[in-house]
Amino acid sequence: KGISALLTCTHNKAAVQIKQDMMKMVQLPMLRGTSRGPRGVEARGGRLFGVSLLELKELGLVKDGVPLVVRSMVEFLREHALHHEGLFRVNGNVRAVEGLKQRLENFEDVDFLVEADVCTVASLFKQYLRDLPEGLVDSTVQPALIQHEDGFCSDLRVLLHQLPDVHYSLLQYLCLFLTQVDQRHRENRMTALNLATVFGPNVFQ
Repeated sequence: KGISALLTCTHNKAAVQIKQDMMKMVQLPMLRGTSRGPRGVEARGGRLFGVSLLELKELGLVKDGVPLVVRSMVEFLREHALHHEGLFRVNGNVRAVEGLKQRLENFEDVDFLVEADVCTVASLFKQYLRDLPEGLVDSTVQPALIQHEDGFCSDLRVLLHQLPDVHYSLLQYLCLFLTQVDQRHRENRMTALNLATVFGPNVFQ
């Protein structure tokens, strides 16, 4: 149910409803933070970004339904950035973001804490979601969600379960993390409404 946060804001629901929906999300296990990039089998053509989630899964680059590259970025941000004012709203340097992307796609052992900063990693995380070929919420489900703009909550779980498993798992993981960001909004100034506004275009194509 908490996945409805992003959907609600996309359709201009009230911020209080977004926050309530996010807090009701399906809970996932917490992970210990790490400041290093992913290591594993290389994706086809040395790419991690712009590759379908199903292909990454086939290549062994997905753990518990979440791409390793996503886990590395989120775990770094969870451990070091929840207090950061303007998290996800302030963009990183374009050249630094592209450089970090290339290093991750080359499967270099990147220490985010030493070799990057919060804004760079946060910007790259948004880019990862934006570059998913079919979008996180793909075209098979998105029209039905739009049709359920009024009173969609009762059917939301049924609709989202029509997503491929790896898409559903990543959406859960994302919403859990964004809920944790919102819980620190007095420090980072990123309320549920602000987060949904930022991430809506990255989740829906």
